[in-house]
Amino acid sequence: MTDDASGDLRASDNDRDRVAEVLRDALAEGRLDMAEFEERLEAAYKARTYGELAPLTRDLPTAGAVASPAPVSFVKEPAASASWAPRIVGGEGSSTGAVAIMSGFQRKGRWTVPKLFNCFAFWGGGEIDLREADFADREVQINCVAIMGGVQVIVPPGVEVVVRGIGVMGGFDHPRDDGPPEPGAPRVVIGGFAFWGGVAVARKVTRAEQKRLKEQRRQERLERRESRRELG
Repeated sequence: MTDDASGDLRASDNDRDRVAEVLRDALAEGRLDMAEFEERLEAAYKARTYGELAPLTRDLPTAGAVASPAPVSFVKEPAASASWAPRIVGGEGSSTGAVAIMSGFQRKGRWTVPKLFNCFAFWGGGEIDLREADFADREVQINCVAIMGGVQVIVPPGVEVVVRGIGVMGGFDHPRDDGPPEPGAPRVVIGGFAFWGGVAVARKVTRAEQKRLKEQRRQERLERRESRRELG
């Protein structure tokens, strides 16, 4: 069978869904803008053959060849970021501490959390964002001292969090809706002391993941409306 012949074969709903998943990941990673994404996504769900699906992901790194209708053509390989192993990097942290005296500090973006991170806030505040961070060890400890100030620690879903801090006329907040940790995820132990201040621990996804989930919900609503129209 020639490549041209295989491109004329009919694609299945699973093939279209796999291509849509690749496009959603490309949008979240910034490889496609919203206009390109919407155009390609619409074309994917209208496609009837492999030949119509192939160009939609050809320039994306997760796209496979579609010269053959074999299942491997549109199977998306798991992204490296989906596993915690690449984020346990060992070595020393890129920042070992932070101080805010009538001011503020931030540790966010791509940085390496050391085995022990100490921070101090006096009449000030700080933000420690671990959503895109790497970790020097499977278990890291963050000690926060907040005197008439506050520190917010943001952790991604799946990370185990243990809060051991002591508050005097202040407190340490545990993350809400805390589910079981993911296999291989790091363990973050948060301790320290808060006096007339507080340490808040929140669990949030990244902006890219928020955007991906929002688009996924939008697509699900569109599919439900389309199903209702077909039934009508």
